[in-house]
Amino acid sequence: MRWFIDNFDFIAGLTGKHIVLSVIPIVAGLAIALPTGWLASRNVRLRAILLSIGGVMYSIPSLPLFVVLPTMIGTGILDPFNVVFALSLYAAALLIRACADAFSAVSPDVLDAASAAGYSPAQRFFTVELPLAGPVLLAGLRVVSVSTVSLVSIGALIGVSSLGSLFTDGFQRGFGTEIWIGMTLIVLVALVFDAILVILARIFMPWNAVLTKTARVRA
Repeated sequence: MRWFIDNFDFIAGLTGKHIVLSVIPIVAGLAIALPTGWLASRNVRLRAILLSIGGVMYSIPSLPLFVVLPTMIGTGILDPFNVVFALSLYAAALLIRACADAFSAVSPDVLDAASAAGYSPAQRFFTVELPLAGPVLLAGLRVVSVSTVSLVSIGALIGVSSLGSLFTDGFQRGFGTEIWIGMTLIVLVALVFDAILVILARIFMPWNAVLTKTARVRA
C-alpha cells in the first residue's frame, strides 16, 4: 500500500493510458462490426465468409501481431497505434458474429410491418432493427470490453505503456507488490467498463430490463 501511495501519480498515468488504449479499439471494433454484421445477417453465403475471416483474425496471437504490424502499416515499433490497430481488429472479429446473430434474431415479420408502415431503410434500421438487436449486441460488447482491457496489457512487452508495464517492471525487479497492483487495477478497469455498458443499456434500452424481469417472473 505504501508503494501505491508513493507512486500514485505514475500509476494514475498508466491507468489513463490503459483506458484510452482500451476505449478506442472497442468503439472502432463496434463501428466496423455493426455494418459488417448486418450484411452477414442478410446473406447466408456472405455470413459464412465474414465469420470465417473474423475467426482467422482472432486466432492470430496478439504479441506477434504487435511486432509485425509496424512493418505492415509503417509505424514505429513503440507507437501505441500498433496496439490500437491490432485490438480494433480483434474487437471487430469478435463482434461481427455477435452483430450477425443479433440482427438475424430480429423477426422478419417485424421488419415487414415496419416497411408496410412507411419506414425508410435507414429509419427501419435505427428505430426497429438496432433496438431489437440491442440486447444480443450488448452481450457481445461486454465480452469484447473485458477481452480488450486484458489484451492492452500485452502491449507493455513491446514498450507501449499501460497497466501492463507494472507487470513487466515488477517481474524484472522481482517486486510482487507492483505485479499485484497491476493485476488488481486491470480487473477494476474491466469491471468499471462492464458496469458502464450495463448502465448505458438500462438508459437506452429500458425495455430490455422489463423483458428480463418478466422472464424471471414466468420462470
